[in-house]
Parts: sequence; C-alpha cells; structure tokens
Amino acid sequence: MTKKILLTMVVVLLTLTGCNSIQSKKGKETSKKEQVVALLKALETGESEPIGIINSEKYIQHNLAIPDGLAGFGEFVSSLPANSIKANTVRVFEDGDYVFAQTDYEFFGPKVGFDVFRFENGKIVEHWDNLGEKKGPNPSGHTQLDGATEVTDLDKTEENKTLVKGFIEDVLMGKNPAKITDYISTEKYIQHNTDIADGLDGLGAALQAMAEAGITMVYTENHKILGEGNFVLSMSEGKFAGVHVAFYDLFRVENGKIVEHWDVIQEILSEDKWANDNGKF
Repeated sequence: MTKKILLTMVVVLLTLTGCNSIQSKKGKETSKKEQVVALLKALETGESEPIGIINSEKYIQHNLAIPDGLAGFGEFVSSLPANSIKANTVRVFEDGDYVFAQTDYEFFGPKVGFDVFRFENGKIVEHWDNLGEKKGPNPSGHTQLDGATEVTDLDKTEENKTLVKGFIEDVLMGKNPAKITDYISTEKYIQHNTDIADGLDGLGAALQAMAEAGITMVYTENHKILGEGNFVLSMSEGKFAGVHVAFYDLFRVENGKIVEHWDVIQEILSEDKWANDNGKF
C-alpha cells in the first residue's frame, strides 16, 4: 500500500463521516461483520470505500504501537513498505456493538491476529487487537487457524459466555483449578495452540513440561468476554515466562462444554514505548 493510496483512503473517509451506514457499490447495505472483513482486506488492497466505516472524529486505538485516531492510523499505515500487508479473515463474529475477527496476516512475516471493533451509531469508534507469529502445526496436527467456523446455538450466547468467564476465573486465574472438567469436555478438546496436543491429557502434559522448564503462565485479570452462539472470545492480561502479556483466547462451546480452543499471546509494550495513552485493554 502506497502513501498516496493511504491519503486517498483518509480523504474518502472524511467525506463519509456523516453517513450512518455503509453501502456496497450495488447499493445494498452491508452488515457490521461484512464491513469489518472489508476493512481488514482494505489494508491489503488499498481500497478506500471500506475505510469509511471508521469514525474520523472518534477512533480510540488500543494497539499500543499506533497513534490514536484516524490520523494515527493513517500515519502508521503510510509508514509501512508498499504491498507489505496481506489479510485473510478466517472467522468473524458479532456481539451487540462489538465485532471480533480472527485473521491470517502477512505483516513483517506470517502472523495470526485477533481484531475487536466497537461500533457506535453505525461507525467504528474503537479497536483492540492481539498479533502473534504464525507457526507450524501442533503435536495433534492442527494449525492456529483451521477448525470449525460455523456459528450455531445463537440462543445460548450468554450461557456460553458465562461458562467461559467461569473457566477463566476458576481455572486460568486459579480460583478453583479442580473444576476444569466442569468447563472443558473430557471427551473432545481440539487444541490449536502450537505447543499443545488435543485433549485434557495434552493440556496437562504441556503444563507439566512448562513447569519443569520453569516457565510460568499467570492470568491476572480478565478484561472482556465477547461471544456469538458457540464461539466466545476472552481478552485477558497476565504474565507468560515472566513477560507482561495479553492473552486472547477463542473457545468453541458444544453442549455446555468447551471443545475447541485458539489463542494468541502478545507481549504488552512498556508504557514508555506507547504511541497512544489508551492502554492495551
């Protein structure tokens, strides 16, 4: 993407600020999910129309390497080498004013990322993300992005969010780790973390290996739980191997138990390196 294209994108956005909905070129109003997928793809293509979904007067940025607001977004993208971004969104979900997506990126090397956007009056006004290195398959042969994508059980969204919140607090934050089988299926647990095999046995073996190597994983605070049907995203903070990190965990729930898991762990920049004052969460 060239600086000229980025400037064009910003100009177009400014002309669209007064619109409360974005329509396709054929005049059909698009959903928030479609708008987010198109926005992420525009980072690759340089297409200007999808950028119009961002509120040019209010855009709160939680990627700590990017300055706040639309101007900050433009400044960051224009600083990148031409044609350096590729984006293929694999999963996208909606929870009220929030849309969250899981994307296969090419961004200074292969990456996997979660992006969360908050809408207000038909425009995106806030953005969070977590980006990690893309690696090979895990011991069970699963990648960081393959697996189920179909959204089901829309009537169980809140129930599934409550289940995941309980798992984060009881198991990952250590309030009552013995309750793990209340949350994770003992019959089917598909793992997409690159270092962990399927099943509770795989999880246990990985945790034991970490302990023997002196590697700690500590969840200290859960900041947000978002969900649509059988998929739930948890955004948490803690430490991994002594490093201050953000944990983004995506879970698939089936019959009241967690049966699949994807994640990205990213180091949180020290405050002296922040490009904005909004914090990671």
